[in-house]
Amino acid sequence: MTAGQWVLLACVALALLLGGYRAWTDGRFRGTHRVRGAEDPSAGGTPTQPVDDDADPWGLRALGHDLGERATLLQFSSAFCAPCRATRRTLADVADLVPGVVHLEIDAEHHLDLVREVGVMRTPTTVVLDGRGREVTRATGAPRREQVLAALGELV
Repeated sequence: MTAGQWVLLACVALALLLGGYRAWTDGRFRGTHRVRGAEDPSAGGTPTQPVDDDADPWGLRALGHDLGERATLLQFSSAFCAPCRATRRTLADVADLVPGVVHLEIDAEHHLDLVREVGVMRTPTTVVLDGRGREVTRATGAPRREQVLAALGELV
């Protein structure tokens, strides 16, 4: 084999590994980041700002949105993103199915300050917020319905 064929073989193997990793991780809900207004009771931490029943740590009320009674499925998407459309349908179906859950979609392109502040690196990103607006978990990529219901199972 020539050197060019070895390089091609290495590139194909690397692409397969990266594609497999991305397919395995897309849509999986993982632990969360420390966000404004969030508290970590396990570490004995205090909120970065007071959290009360009227708190809006994500600033969603300023954007014209209200939180769900029990949970909020917050989706960051963009206009050119094909998986965002599938995620929108999935999250809307789950919000219709589970009482007290609201689905909100934020256009990442128009709210770059919020995107940077909360650490959204790609679209779609789904963030599950509890009834007080604190982040519980998040997923990048298009989650399946079962994954969303499992993530909500902790709250509802």
